Amino acid sequence: MTGERVELRGLRVLGRCGAELAERTVPQPLEIDLDVAADLAAAATSDELADTVDYGAVCDTVARVAAADAVALLEHLAEAVAQAVLAADERIEGVVVTVRKLRPPVPHDLASAGVRMVRSRTGP
Repeated sequence: MTGERVELRGLRVLGRCGAELAERTVPQPLEIDLDVAADLAAAATSDELADTVDYGAVCDTVARVAAADAVALLEHLAEAVAQAVLAADERIEGVVVTVRKLRPPVPHDLASAGVRMVRSRTGP
């Protein structure tokens, strides 16, 4: 993967994710960070949106995936997000996805619980 990337931080979405049935029934706030690897050289010289990855479209894709189905594990959701982002634009070489629950259901003062996955067109 190239060292160039589009960074998206703190995308807040609602999703149904959790081992407990209640977590999969009621949407809860999730926060997603993405590092989208792509060759940005053309956009750097042209200053044209058509020459880069449209991060608004990537955010739309991620929000759709998060809202689509109830899942038990953050790992499963992160994988679904990664695959959808890779499919969204052929110029995307790879993606780092971090998904965090902002209200983890534990009896501790825990700000968030999350997972981070790295995926590329050539495999994990």
